[in-house]
Amino acid sequence: MTGNSRSPRPKPGRHAAPARGRKLLLALMAATLALGVPAALYAQTQIYDAKTRKWVDYDRKKARQYYARNNQPPEAFRRQIVRFRTAEQPGTIIIDGNQHFLYLVQPDNQAIRYGIGVGREGFGWAGIVRVGRMAEWPTWTPPAEMVARDENARKWAGGMPGGPENPLGARALYLYEGDNDTIYRIHGTPEPWTIGLDVSSGCIRMNNDDITDLHARINVGAKVIVLMQGAALYKGV
Repeated sequence: MTGNSRSPRPKPGRHAAPARGRKLLLALMAATLALGVPAALYAQTQIYDAKTRKWVDYDRKKARQYYARNNQPPEAFRRQIVRFRTAEQPGTIIIDGNQHFLYLVQPDNQAIRYGIGVGREGFGWAGIVRVGRMAEWPTWTPPAEMVARDENARKWAGGMPGGPENPLGARALYLYEGDNDTIYRIHGTPEPWTIGLDVSSGCIRMNNDDITDLHARINVGAKVIVLMQGAALYKGV
């Protein structure tokens, strides 16, 4: 299966890949390539312009302009049913961070594909985790390292109530490794124009309609496979 976007190879994130996890990381990278895009093509996010029949760069400025004109992301990043061959069970979430797609596996070699925003350079990661809990209009509490580096996050160190301006958006799926919260989330966003870009601190963001749809379709315990070529392997996986 080929995708409709390409993005840069991230540097290792905050979690170093342990030696015992290298085989798993290689397997995850191989699975990413199995989705259909050669490693050499990962340069930066691009979208296909049907008018010119060319791939064009898609950066933050162009994304805001596109959303302002159309009030929705490019067609490639809109929710749709696609053909998808995998040995994973229906209900599994597979995230292809390079192409900015999240797949919810369905029966009969199909999946629901959603557009996503992913970690910016230095915050990419890969691993196999699970949905440990879910929340509607969740409270956002920035982690200590974000509070330390981000002046805007400091005033919410004690937690920002849920609502339209909350960075977690309408829903949040909290990703766990075993019984431990990884601090990563799949969540909504008040910035829907960022779908298709590398913008987050490692979390997976979706527009609020899509995260609400995904939230309604899955259960706590759902398996989540995160693929990101060149990313650090989540510690402990």
